[in-house]
Amino acid sequence: MTVAYINQIATSVPANDVHKGFAHYARSLLLDSRKKLIFDKMLEKSQIDHRWSCQTVAADCESSSVNGNAFYRRGEFPSTAERMRVYETEAFPLAVETLEKLELRTQVSDVSHIVIASCTGFSAPGLDLQLIQHFGLNPSIERTIVGFMGCYAAINALKLARHIVRSDPKAKVLVVCIELCTLHFQETDELDQILMFLLFADGCAAALVSAEPAGLALDSFYSTVIPGTADLMSWHIRDLGFDMVLSGDVPRNIYRALRADQERVLDGASPDEIGMWAVHPGGRTVLDAAEAALVLGPDALGHSRGVLRQFGNMSSATVLFVLKLFLEERRTKERGCAMSFGPGLTAETLLFRTAE
Repeated sequence: MTVAYINQIATSVPANDVHKGFAHYARSLLLDSRKKLIFDKMLEKSQIDHRWSCQTVAADCESSSVNGNAFYRRGEFPSTAERMRVYETEAFPLAVETLEKLELRTQVSDVSHIVIASCTGFSAPGLDLQLIQHFGLNPSIERTIVGFMGCYAAINALKLARHIVRSDPKAKVLVVCIELCTLHFQETDELDQILMFLLFADGCAAALVSAEPAGLALDSFYSTVIPGTADLMSWHIRDLGFDMVLSGDVPRNIYRALRADQERVLDGASPDEIGMWAVHPGGRTVLDAAEAALVLGPDALGHSRGVLRQFGNMSSATVLFVLKLFLEERRTKERGCAMSFGPGLTAETLLFRTAE
């Protein structure tokens, strides 16, 4: 059976580091002093130093606008249409920057499929056709959109790429995960909603998947939906952007699911046999839950925690940022496990290994 490999991964983020500015602005939206105290504690424990956005932040975060171009204004948060217009403007150049790092122009004739994953913006004709035209890809290339699956979409995109390569060993699949999460903050005094200002960020990651035996081999996938958790994480299109619900009970349920499904997630292997852990850094408590459930050492999730600290949660793109670090280390004969979590509550996992 043909083996599919991630041969390359490239990543990019926008130029604006907004973590401190967004945190300051978010705190100012809270009216209750008790909520402000909780917010301060969450900020201190977030283990995030930087987040990047297509938006800018005003020097004076006490002003009516959180950014210089007045995207977020008190009492006037943008409509879904306004947010989508920004997505259409900003997603394409960020994707181009990322694909240039893959040196895609030198591989134009080889790319047979393109898979785009995003849950933060939609348009038609969309990013797939824009990239095909910009890079001069074959206009008959096979195109697939993985839409609105949230943080675990990258695992599904890689799963699709593996199916394609296994059915056509000559295929080369371009996977692009792009998210502009900072377009969807809400104006509210609800603490759970305000905490989104502390976590989510913008970013793009792209991978090339083929049968060429180089990089990371995609061995197997496992998916599970945790019973009774559908209301803990949701993502709905509303009048004022995409509205997310993210319950504080998510980490506890991830812990419970990983404890119960460990044998299936690892295909019978022991956690001690896994040398590379690419856990989606959905937040510090998510990483803590995975670490505790699998009884991992204090350094096992070092790359995941490093990505969280430097970039925050970029939804689907984030796990590819982590996988890129392992790809660059060029380890030999080592096994790995990647996992992401999203609405459902769903866990998507991948077992991979370094090429021989």
